[in-house]
Amino acid sequence: MPVAPLKKNASTVREQVSAEEWQKRVDLAACYRLMDLYGMTEMTANHITTRVPGEDGAFLINPYGMLYDQMTASCFVKIDLDGNILFNPTEFGINRAGYVIHSAIHRVRHDVDCVIHSHTIAGMAVSAMKCGLLPLAQTSMRFAKIAYHDYEGIVLNLDEQERLLKNLGQGDGLILRNHGLLVACASIPEAFNAMFRLERACQVQVAALSCNTELQLPPENVVAESYRLYQPGVRRKFGVLEWPALLKKLDRIDPSYRD
Repeated sequence: MPVAPLKKNASTVREQVSAEEWQKRVDLAACYRLMDLYGMTEMTANHITTRVPGEDGAFLINPYGMLYDQMTASCFVKIDLDGNILFNPTEFGINRAGYVIHSAIHRVRHDVDCVIHSHTIAGMAVSAMKCGLLPLAQTSMRFAKIAYHDYEGIVLNLDEQERLLKNLGQGDGLILRNHGLLVACASIPEAFNAMFRLERACQVQVAALSCNTELQLPPENVVAESYRLYQPGVRRKFGVLEWPALLKKLDRIDPSYRD
């Protein structure tokens, strides 16, 4: 995928994009910084993407070579569903595996605005467990019907997209076997919240299984009802309420994500 050359003497990125896209870029940068803050990163690997408002088929992805705590609103690369780079304000390219996974979801799931993929220790550990994610705690029950996708190697081939999409279905979460975690949600705040909770559920499972004691699981009907109460439209949009407070937290630590 060719990288668009940098424009000499160009105006700022904020001046070159719509107000709606700029706000998306700020929220996306915040999401990357929060993933770093809460320990859900693996150096330059993994991706968070979001659709570009008013530009059908375009989405923003991180430049491949920057750490999550270095992300700013101005740095994201705009690409289309075919992998063509529409706007790149950096000297970096993009990661093909990120394009393959994220473009597949953005192309088909029009209800999805933001996709997050992670390689955390707890997430990778649970992804390797035959039992899958167990309903050990309330947080875990939110993902009682999470989908699974078997590992096929590094995701570089476009033909894997069809199988990944089939496994994801209409859900908002996917455990990539022997690989990691993925969430696909209607907004950036909702996606961050889903990933934070899914990661917590994996951490709980790794901790509980390490204790070498018999585990107590709740009744199936309780798990089913708890799961239902976390579904879209049943209660509130999880993550939206918390988002302004998380931005304030980032602003106190380092507001440069807004640049």
